Amino acid sequence: MPNPPIGPMIGIVMGSQSDWAVMRAAADMLDALEVSYEARIVSAHRTPDRMFAYAEAAEARGLRAIIAGAGGAAHLPGMLAAKTLVPVLGVPVPVGELRGLDALLSIVQMPKGVPVATFAVGAPGAANAGIFAAALLAAGDPALGGRLAAWRAAQAAAVAEVPDGA
Repeated sequence: MPNPPIGPMIGIVMGSQSDWAVMRAAADMLDALEVSYEARIVSAHRTPDRMFAYAEAAEARGLRAIIAGAGGAAHLPGMLAAKTLVPVLGVPVPVGELRGLDALLSIVQMPKGVPVATFAVGAPGAANAGIFAAALLAAGDPALGGRLAAWRAAQAAAVAEVPDGA
C-alpha cells in the first residue's frame, strides 16, 4: 500500500486576493470535513509562470484535486487543466457587470480533451467544489467517507418537516 501524502490533498487557487471572499467557502467545507488543503493566488494573466509551475508540480506534491476560482475570462481553471493530470474543479467568481456569467461560460466551454468540472457561480459553487473534492478522496478513504456521510446526514436533519407556524 502506498504511503499517504504528507502535504495538502487539495489545492485551492484563485486569480487575486479579492477572489478569496468566494473561495473561502471551499476551504470552509474542507475544514469541516477535515481535508487538508492549501490556498494560493495563481493568476493566469498576471503570474503565468507561477501558474505553470503550480500545475506542473501538483501531482508530484501529492495534490489529488485543484479547486480553481476565476472571474471574467476565467482562464485559470482551463490553463491548469492543460498543464496537469490532477482533476481541476472550476468555480466562476462573480465580478463586473455580468456577475460571473462570463466566467461560467468560459469555464464550462473547455475544448475536448481538457476537462474542467464546473460548479455554480460564487460561494455556493465553491462550497460544492469543496464537497465534491472530499467525495473524490472519500472513494479511497473510509474515514473521510464516514465524515462526509455524517455531514450529509446533519444537512438532512436540519431541514424541518413542517414549516414554522403551520
